[in-house]
Amino acid sequence: MPFVALDWLKDHVEVVPGTDIKQLSYDLVKVGLEEEAIHPAAVIGPLVAGRVLTLDAKEQSNGKVINYCRVDVGEFNDRPGEGKEPSELPSRGIICGAHNFKVGDLVVVSLPGAVLPGDFQISARKTYGHVSDGMICSQRELGIGDDHNGIIVLEQLLPEKAAAGELPVPGESVIELLGLGEETLEINITPDRGYCFAMRGVGREYAHSTGAKFTDLGLAENLPSGAVPTVTGDGFAVKVADETPVNGRVGCDRFVTRIVTGVDAQAATPDWMVRRLEQAGMRSISLAVDATNYVMLDLGQPLHAYDLDKVCEPIVVRRAKGGEKLTTLDEVERTLDPEDLLITDSPEGAEGSRVLGLAGVMGGASTEVTADTVNVLVEAAHFQPTSIARTARRHKLPTEASKRFERGVDFELAPVAAQRVVDILVEYGGGNDSGRVSDLNNTEPFPEIVMPLHEPARLTGVEYDQETITRLLKDVGCEVRVEDGKVIARPPSWRPDLTGSAHLVEEIARLAGYDTIPSRRPRPIAGRGYTPKQQARRDVGRALAQGGLVQVLSYPFISEDVFDAELLGEKDVRRQAVRVANPLADDQPLLRTSLLDTLLGVAQRNIARGNEQCAIFETGLVTRGMGTELTGSFGVAGKPDPDQQHALEKGVPYQPEHIAGVLVGQAELAGALGAGRSYDWADAVEFVRTVAQTLAVPMRVRGKDGRQRVANDNMMGEPDSPEAVAPFHPGRCARIVVRGACVGLAGQLHPAVCRNFGLPESACAFEIDFEKFTAAMPKKDLQVKSVSSFPPAKEDIALVVDADIPAADVQQVIEKQAGDLLEEVRIFDVFSGEQLGAGKKSLAFSVKIRSREGTLSAGEIQAVRTRIIKATAKKFKATLRA
Repeated sequence: MPFVALDWLKDHVEVVPGTDIKQLSYDLVKVGLEEEAIHPAAVIGPLVAGRVLTLDAKEQSNGKVINYCRVDVGEFNDRPGEGKEPSELPSRGIICGAHNFKVGDLVVVSLPGAVLPGDFQISARKTYGHVSDGMICSQRELGIGDDHNGIIVLEQLLPEKAAAGELPVPGESVIELLGLGEETLEINITPDRGYCFAMRGVGREYAHSTGAKFTDLGLAENLPSGAVPTVTGDGFAVKVADETPVNGRVGCDRFVTRIVTGVDAQAATPDWMVRRLEQAGMRSISLAVDATNYVMLDLGQPLHAYDLDKVCEPIVVRRAKGGEKLTTLDEVERTLDPEDLLITDSPEGAEGSRVLGLAGVMGGASTEVTADTVNVLVEAAHFQPTSIARTARRHKLPTEASKRFERGVDFELAPVAAQRVVDILVEYGGGNDSGRVSDLNNTEPFPEIVMPLHEPARLTGVEYDQETITRLLKDVGCEVRVEDGKVIARPPSWRPDLTGSAHLVEEIARLAGYDTIPSRRPRPIAGRGYTPKQQARRDVGRALAQGGLVQVLSYPFISEDVFDAELLGEKDVRRQAVRVANPLADDQPLLRTSLLDTLLGVAQRNIARGNEQCAIFETGLVTRGMGTELTGSFGVAGKPDPDQQHALEKGVPYQPEHIAGVLVGQAELAGALGAGRSYDWADAVEFVRTVAQTLAVPMRVRGKDGRQRVANDNMMGEPDSPEAVAPFHPGRCARIVVRGACVGLAGQLHPAVCRNFGLPESACAFEIDFEKFTAAMPKKDLQVKSVSSFPPAKEDIALVVDADIPAADVQQVIEKQAGDLLEEVRIFDVFSGEQLGAGKKSLAFSVKIRSREGTLSAGEIQAVRTRIIKATAKKFKATLRA
């Protein structure tokens, strides 16, 4: 994101006196440029000029020669006879190991309390037998150079100021002089505001916010010469031969070239430019490269400098051919795509035969400016945004130039920006403007936009009068006129995002102030509120959160490696994922088929970062690609016919809504009252029960005890096979059944899956099909039954059954036999031992029954008990435990 420095911004706009970086952030937020971060100054605290008064060099026991100096630092001096080491001179005592200075030199001194780059805090300390009450600084210690062998002598660093008698006096701050004290504001730019990637655009927005005077340095009239030179017949020839334009739009509609001769390629970049480049996050490379980068950051026009003697006329802008390669400036050889737009030249008269660079992205190494360059060819072009964006993404090469071109660059800016670069090379590089100018210009003004005068009020709810509307649109840069109750506006050359009346309304509302738009709660349509599904989603989310889970939202994009990590079988239908044509990340091109595909990754990141307690859930869509087939081509000119609509519907994958959770860590933390308890499979099942109870949906848990039979329509394999229940442990999970259909799984994850995702082997999870849960919700409002005032009856029944019979199946029979009298049934003991016999286990249930009509008699209670014993004996061959 762009970095904004107040000193630089003042070149474009008259900043309100007293404005600091925080106030600047507030002013820009008002016009939609949000603060990303405020970066502190390189040096904080007292950094002053100091005059060396005495220098006492002594060799130490380690053989090192150390200087004890008395330095005059003006108002910061100790009084004569006072200080940490009393002296007859008003000064401070400082230890220094450098030897490139002498008595009388003006040096840079950081005093106690100062903080240098790298959070290096200065304080007084005793060393080599003296108290060093400050530090004499080198360039590297201040972050303004690499020289660390000698300290800064200001007469040598700034000879011009020394000759003019403009060096600071002892005690005067040198922070501003050395460019070390300015904070920078990093701002967040939305894709439609690409012009704010330059100081020119930020200055314009600051003027909108504060009413400050703005000077558009992107206009020819504000150049030192007051105009750009006209095209000459001997300008460097340029041709555009885009035979296969993207979306029918030629990739380059403007290409300006300028030639500067006799340039000293090794000339130093001026300090002020180096400082500004560093403030913007760029490093200084060479004068020619720095000049193009600086003008790009200042005005917003990407430029490129070629070694003129290595380029052959004409330059040809064309698409790549099959098999072509290019070594870019980052020294990477790239295989080009036929859609890539290229800058080429014509050695030996063969037009466009040699590739010089990827247009609008990065130049090639063959014609770059080097230390031997004498003559420079400056390029300032305008490229079609879509073409540049595709090339940058195709080659994974997001450059500062491509960021600007893909968001839209001012098509009128190229000649002005090129002139700025020429001026810099002439002034600081000793070059000569050859006067040779070419400007291939096929640009056209943006079309006019027609907007009814009442449209701003309709969309914002605020009445804007005609004068306000026209004034604000003119402030944006539009050409505006009003005819027959309509505003007709032509957007300026730097605003390609303004294409419709709604965009104009947005600009009016933004400049008038979003805070002037009243906040009104929308009136709900009578009888309408949340849909049942929306209400169900909110109720379930609230219930799970109250149960201790944290809701998360993960990106739905995955790689095929996830399926292997989850141990899915080769024929598992969940491997039939939909592939995204233009994925955000090439290594994650698929849409998830299960919420656990991404939720396990979220848990993995939390565990890896030290969050040992990770109990999370997510509600979201999964995408199933089975049976989808998109055929035919479809335009946007009109509504599709029935056949096309049917084809579109066939091509849309099924996207059910699921709920899933992952449980890692302690369900109950250890403390004074207990040793704590880790999450286990029963907790995962219980959270699913919470969902069912919240929605009043009857739910059953099916299984086969130790090796529960858990088949699912969404899975492949035998019911008892690990592949059928992946990623769950085949012996420690259960299937969730609603209306006789399996709607999900809950239990412990497979140990191998836990290892693959870096989770503890006790990790548990659940995932259910929320669509099927909501479909089973009661259609009518639930009626609360009256509370019985009669006492309950409690019966404990211990049944001996085969070891492979699930307790849940036995419980369901008990619930059925107890009928309307049943208030509660729960299992409180499971026992197996020799006394029961091989292959047997005892299940003890507590059954609570109650009547709403009267106190239950002993006969009625016994009748319920008898029915339960007979029914379980018939279905499971159960016997009462003795």
